[in-house]
Amino acid sequence: MKLNAFTNIDQYIFEFDFEDGTHKIVDIAPLVQSKVSLEDIKSAHIDSEWGCLEFNDGMIDIDPKTLYSFVLKAS
Repeated sequence: MKLNAFTNIDQYIFEFDFEDGTHKIVDIAPLVQSKVSLEDIKSAHIDSEWGCLEFNDGMIDIDPKTLYSFVLKAS
């Protein structure tokens, strides 16, 4: 499920909108904290081709299926 949009609300808390209309606010710290520092969290962007969430100029990415599954389980 591709990620359409996101907002970084605070620290590791993100608001996500997926292409199927799913809209959730979750803390993604368990998913990225070991690889993405709070200083680098603002580097988040969506890869337009794959719909994945990327950090640090694409050095770290979260596959859309993984992110979608995590978001659904976290809520």
